Amino acid sequence: MDDVLKLDDFLCFAVYAAGHALTRVYKPLLDAIGLTYPQYLVMVVLWQEEDQTVGQIGEKLFLESSTLTPLLKRLESAGLVQRARSAADQRQVHVVLTEAGKALQARAAEIPACLLAATGGDMAHLRQLTTALTQLRMTLDGAAS
Repeated sequence: MDDVLKLDDFLCFAVYAAGHALTRVYKPLLDAIGLTYPQYLVMVVLWQEEDQTVGQIGEKLFLESSTLTPLLKRLESAGLVQRARSAADQRQVHVVLTEAGKALQARAAEIPACLLAATGGDMAHLRQLTTALTQLRMTLDGAAS
């Protein structure tokens, strides 16, 4: 019985602990540009495709609207995004970058290289790890359904 309850063998704990370690690396980088990690993820999604609905952003980040809305309000208060109800469907809220939000992308462009350096600088290994974690998430999502 003791063999199945060893913390060092728990995948969930390894992922959890790695997440905390990543957060510690990201924090000073994101503090320098005035964003939290969830805000950074929203900005990355918008830098890839600027005009998106709250629902589209939520799908990409696996966040519910109730979690995303306050985050978007803070980004809007910071002058980085603008939210507007769709003229065609008042239930949809579109999010677009402001000029300040677009300009922030240049400052954030250094972050991936800093993270790569913090992990040892092996891009091929990081891609493999990302692919494996994405596959794991998809498998677990299927099992949870």
